[in-house]
Amino acid sequence: MVALARGLIAQPRLLLLDEPALGLSPRFVKDVFRVLPTLALDGMGILMVEQNARAALDVAGRGYMLHAGKVKLSGASESLRKHLEDGTAYFGVPRIEPDMGV
Repeated sequence: MVALARGLIAQPRLLLLDEPALGLSPRFVKDVFRVLPTLALDGMGILMVEQNARAALDVAGRGYMLHAGKVKLSGASESLRKHLEDGTAYFGVPRIEPDMGV
């Protein structure tokens, strides 16, 4: 939180975030992801690297999903969110629903 605050004090045009949720309690993670869209609406560019793809796509306009250092998926957040839901975001491997014996 202190690192983020220090970065914002400088009033940058572009904010670079590497795993902004790392090491934070769930409450503070929500706070960080709640303020990011406000910063973007105020004209600040934000480049974020985040493993929690769902949280990142909730605040991003566009995303890139990497695997082994290469871009595997890119596009608008809504499009990438659909890939997360159907399982294809995991590098083309469709999600297999378990057989519940029904």
